[in-house]
Amino acid sequence: MTDYRPETRTVHVPQVPVEGSHPITVPIYQTSGFVFDDPAVMADAMGSPSGPFVYGRYTNPTVRSLELAVAGLEGGAAAIATGSGMGAINTVLLGLLKPGDHLIAQRSLYGGTAAMISDLVGRFGIDVTYVPENDPAALRAARRPETKLVYLETISNPMTLVADLPAMCAAARELGLLTVVDNTFATALLCRPIEHGADIVVHSTTKYLSGHTDVVGGLAVFADTGLYERVWHFAIELGAAADPFAAWLVLRGLQTLALRMERHCANAEYLATRLAGHPAVTAVHWPGLPSHPSYELARKLLPGFGGVFSFDLAGGRAAGEHFMKSVRLALLAPSLGGVETLVLHPATTSHRSLTAEELAANGIGEGTVRIAVGIEHPEDLWADVSQALA
Repeated sequence: MTDYRPETRTVHVPQVPVEGSHPITVPIYQTSGFVFDDPAVMADAMGSPSGPFVYGRYTNPTVRSLELAVAGLEGGAAAIATGSGMGAINTVLLGLLKPGDHLIAQRSLYGGTAAMISDLVGRFGIDVTYVPENDPAALRAARRPETKLVYLETISNPMTLVADLPAMCAAARELGLLTVVDNTFATALLCRPIEHGADIVVHSTTKYLSGHTDVVGGLAVFADTGLYERVWHFAIELGAAADPFAAWLVLRGLQTLALRMERHCANAEYLATRLAGHPAVTAVHWPGLPSHPSYELARKLLPGFGGVFSFDLAGGRAAGEHFMKSVRLALLAPSLGGVETLVLHPATTSHRSLTAEELAANGIGEGTVRIAVGIEHPEDLWADVSQALA
């Protein structure tokens, strides 16, 4: 570059190749595109998910590291990282459904997913039938000639109902349907839906995978490369790609996932058990409790029962508002899966798009509070919760 003038040399800075060693952590490739020597190679790369890196909307070395890591954990063949969890869900559903198709979904769903499905129905003419998450007979009965997908959540948000993945995935496969499973609440450490027959697993990497409440991201894992390539071509058109720095933050969090999940689950058990005996609480919805409708299924499928649960307060909406205003250590905030404990009121936040009838059908009441349990000391958490209930 010594032959060029300063104005040019400030633009074309030297790049140092790493030879004879390699970095301990995955580098952040904060670049929008990649340089080629051969126009034909560049042209081929534009149409292949497995070719050279070409453009950030397609993928990126940092993003690909995240995709490979989570696909490996889930037992999948490939993955697509996106800019948010809803970005992953939209990429999959919009990439595989067309007007006139029919979708079967479990009744108890995350509010954002339920709103998105309602939008598919209203704007794109895609019909939906809701069935219980543990009823393969209902799934078979709902199937039509135009049915394409079954959508499930390993552990539902916020009532923590556990889907009977072996039975539901088997029924879907028997009917020639693809199964998509949201595994955000469980992560691959508690459940690997592909091992139970799922075709696609989606995550909000914002939650447990990143674990530090500092990134927004999503990811879709595919059981086979053919399905992955089919969705990948739509994904680059949709433009829901993950940012490399966000992907790097998720990779950083992923390294402590096992340690954090153990503590999340243990703390949730401690709080759920004590809340179940509190006079101000009428019900606790955590699958690790014998009173929970998914308890027996959860014991068979999951080595741990997750770090999120909800509970109903005897005083209804007023009691819920009082509780959330009174916590001191727990934080009133959206999201979950971070190291800190968060609380929210599902009826007016995460599930605000549902009608009163839909909320009731999902068991979400005016006094229902969701708590995403962090990794603080359990006695400190209980002291905070119990004083807020007083």
